[in-house]
Amino acid sequence: MLYHLLYPLHDTISFFNVFRYITFRTIYASLTAFFICFFLGPWVIKKLTEMQIGQYIQNDGPETHHKKAGTPTMGGTLIIFSVVVSTLLWMDLANCYSWVVLLVIIGYGFIGFIDDYLMLIKKRNKGLSARGKFAMQVFLAMIAGFFIYFCLDFDTRVTIPFFKNVSPDLGWGYIFFAALVIVATSNAVNLTDGLDGLAIGPVIIVSVTYMVFAYVTGHNRLSEYLQINYVAGSGEITIFCGILVGAGLGFLWFNTYPAQVFMGDVGSLALGAVIGTVAVITKQEIMLVLVGGLFVMEVLSVIFQVGFFKVTNGKRIFRMAPLHHHFELKGWPEPKVIVRFWIISIALALMAISTLKLR
Repeated sequence: MLYHLLYPLHDTISFFNVFRYITFRTIYASLTAFFICFFLGPWVIKKLTEMQIGQYIQNDGPETHHKKAGTPTMGGTLIIFSVVVSTLLWMDLANCYSWVVLLVIIGYGFIGFIDDYLMLIKKRNKGLSARGKFAMQVFLAMIAGFFIYFCLDFDTRVTIPFFKNVSPDLGWGYIFFAALVIVATSNAVNLTDGLDGLAIGPVIIVSVTYMVFAYVTGHNRLSEYLQINYVAGSGEITIFCGILVGAGLGFLWFNTYPAQVFMGDVGSLALGAVIGTVAVITKQEIMLVLVGGLFVMEVLSVIFQVGFFKVTNGKRIFRMAPLHHHFELKGWPEPKVIVRFWIISIALALMAISTLKLR
């Protein structure tokens, strides 16, 4: 909105020419999202507390988590609000990708909201049924994949890291591939959201990484120099990634240990899905396995645990899954688990960025 209102004035007042620069808008969009979360956070926490929307702790979880029962949750609504407002203010709304990421974060936020609402307010223990939730996720992801496919002659080739000449073209099948990436990332972040700040930290790190990817992917000369697929218009996603960083930092102010508020499914499902969408738009879909390696580790720990439990009639690989609970039960204090997982996420992000030159 600000871009459309103020940039046209650059012919009269040269200062407004700064609004054409993605870097300028990324910085201030990020700050806008941060301050929205920072200043609205206490009010949101107060309202959630008054409405008695408190975290439900399962009996089979670590005993140390029982003290968290009643902590306000559904704080993801604050993240989504700050992201949507900042996007509408700072991004180019004539760019179709701006609307795709808004569709995904609002749509998945709505799915998470329904799930949280049924579980926390209607006291339905498991919220939405697993089948119903998955069906809604797939449906919305397919819509997003369809829109991406028709955005500005989108390239349906899949980028394979480390192999500059290997890019299989999926054609119409890319819509299904995009949906797979979006749904998988959404659920991976949701599984990771189990400790104070554990999920939002890597979300910030992944967003910073994809900020770099989006900028070079949307820059004709840089993408040619680095020999990566150029995606016209994807430079605007740099701004969106900056918004995710700002909103994440603002939320982390209240979500850091000991957390004053949790994001709930409304936040984790939405953030995961939109990160997957960003990966698809920037043609760094496979790279998400490395950038979001922490999320992958958490998912695999659950898959291996469940599979091994069934095959061996009750034996376990980990003391508890997802993986962060395993280290808790080994005696690691919660802050140590969180910070060490953040360190792993940072290391993976640096490795991913290095691949821009390893082709």
